[in-house]
Amino acid sequence: MEDSKLPLALRSNLLDLFGQIEREFENLYIENLELRREIDSLNERLTGDGQTIEGGDPTKGALKTKASHSTSQLSQKLKTTYKASTSKIVSSFKATTGSRALCQLLKEYVGHRDGIWDLSITRTQPVVLGTASADHSALLWSIETGKCLLRYAGHAGSVNSIKFHPTEQMALTASGDQTAHIWRYMVQLPAPQPPPDVSAPCDEDQDSSDREEGEVDGEGPCEVPTVRVATATLKSHQGVVIAADWLVGGRQVVTASWDRAANLYEVETSEVVHSLTGHDQELTHCCTHPTQRLVVTSSRDTTFRLWDFRDPSIHSVNVFQGHTDTVTSAVFTVGDNVVSGSDDRTVKVWDLKNMRSPIATIRTDSAVNRISVSANQRIIALPHDNRQVRLFDMSGVRLARLPRSNRMGHRRMVCCTAWNEENQSCNLFTCGFDRQAIGWNINIPALLQEK
Repeated sequence: MEDSKLPLALRSNLLDLFGQIEREFENLYIENLELRREIDSLNERLTGDGQTIEGGDPTKGALKTKASHSTSQLSQKLKTTYKASTSKIVSSFKATTGSRALCQLLKEYVGHRDGIWDLSITRTQPVVLGTASADHSALLWSIETGKCLLRYAGHAGSVNSIKFHPTEQMALTASGDQTAHIWRYMVQLPAPQPPPDVSAPCDEDQDSSDREEGEVDGEGPCEVPTVRVATATLKSHQGVVIAADWLVGGRQVVTASWDRAANLYEVETSEVVHSLTGHDQELTHCCTHPTQRLVVTSSRDTTFRLWDFRDPSIHSVNVFQGHTDTVTSAVFTVGDNVVSGSDDRTVKVWDLKNMRSPIATIRTDSAVNRISVSANQRIIALPHDNRQVRLFDMSGVRLARLPRSNRMGHRRMVCCTAWNEENQSCNLFTCGFDRQAIGWNINIPALLQEK
């Protein structure tokens, strides 16, 4: 081996640093062994009390007890005993039985031939699910049956977002073909189907992401009515249109593009009313306030901007600087808050009345994609690059994680979440690059009780 060409002092310094790192890992390894022994001891005690535990090796699986109360007692014992440096290790043994009771899979929506970037719920009757895909199409689905009802095929590029008009049966889609389209739809909901036998065995070996290109399960998009012509085409951008949304009232829309600008359009004339410039890099998302003429745009420049159109004579803008990487989305809540998510693995909650610093910060272990906030309970749903979906409250307290296994959950990056709180039930919808959207039933009272 060649002699090192590094100066002796520098080499000595490096060796000392590596020695420190090795000692840190050694200490962590010893702590982990001690923790495992303590868990084994707790297991024996619980077994002696007549409680059963599934999953023999606690280092590979979660602990499960007959009752969720026993589970929470065990979790509490672990947290109390090791809430210092080993708290992160302890959290990996937290039981998942609670999550499955709080968040149950409702339906899977399979029919796209490529990843799904975005999804949305109609705001008028009939209530249906809309999905926007890299396969150049948008699909409308029956939420209850999972059947595809209609396909929009008017774009020449990836469909990057979909939003529905507040009062009419119209959809707004943004595309990689540098346009946004407004199109009308008419759908008829199918008769409800009996619930499937959830106890039936399913093939866990097939990953939907491994299907051949063009292979579609169930009702393929070719078998449903197709709309190919837009009512209006908005085409003033010089780059990919990554997102679009309706302003309150539905007479204007806003689009966000990779050309670093957002445009405000009149729906009736398709003319640009304002071009919103100022971001230093490509835009990633845009969102409108549910009751006020406010727009928020997100960008790869690590900022998001709030545009105020409430006063026709003054169009003010505020810049939010709090992230260290791409802001993937920023959304309004009912009230005076904005919630932003970023590739820096954080989600921040902001007060519109005090924009200097966030009022809450959620730190995670993976990049965060297009988030959503439930209107009634203000629960934040975080879709991650690492295929997880987590739920937090507005103060940053973690409430739950959606179940994920070979049988359920996404197999690739989760791109977007959307809430539906109709009929006194609360459903969360997620979509990902595994070509499917999933509906979940969220037990909100139990979720808040667990908190």
